[in-house]
Amino acid sequence: MKKAIIFDMDGVLFDTEIMSSKAWLQLSKERNLGNIEQLTTDCIGRNRTDIILQFRKKFGDSFDAEEFLSTGRALMQSWIDRDGLPLMKGCVEILQYLNENGYIVGVASSSSTKTILSHMEKAGLKSYFQAIIGGDQVTLSKPKPDIYLKACEAIHMPPPEVIAVEDSPNGIRSAHAAGMKPVMIPDLVEPDEEISSLLYRKYDSLLELKKAMEMGCLS
Repeated sequence: MKKAIIFDMDGVLFDTEIMSSKAWLQLSKERNLGNIEQLTTDCIGRNRTDIILQFRKKFGDSFDAEEFLSTGRALMQSWIDRDGLPLMKGCVEILQYLNENGYIVGVASSSSTKTILSHMEKAGLKSYFQAIIGGDQVTLSKPKPDIYLKACEAIHMPPPEVIAVEDSPNGIRSAHAAGMKPVMIPDLVEPDEEISSLLYRKYDSLLELKKAMEMGCLS
């Protein structure tokens, strides 16, 4: 039987979720926008279109969310250019394990396809993935299931047979709604009672996930 796993990217493979939040909070402080910590949390896992809607709900339709997000992205990119692209603990190890054991591997990230490809190429990880689906390839963002359904279609696997690895509540909701096996490795947000009820498994790191797979705990 074919084995398949699809990863979110930010906060799962790359330690970039916290960088994005840091950039937004810095810009908010500089522009006297007030406390946007809850907004930042609510936007984790959503694509750019949906994030813009969330910002306009909070600040009004006249708020230039496009400019804010573009400035935040540029600030984050400057940090990456200066310090490098940080990988999550166990990222390379689990991808090597999956490759050696015949898994079909994909990415379903709310980041743009261009950003995903740039990150993968910069980190030398692109060859590990058979499918890369970005948030710009679907109309409806996580927590809707569209991106995961598209990813499963791309790897020619039925959702119930595919593991989805996520760090955010919106991502878990998306994977669960798609009918997949949602595995959470929390980054910035721990699962509450609702999210816990949707989980197939929960681990503290990619290394723990790898160990569980080696032991046959996810079959």
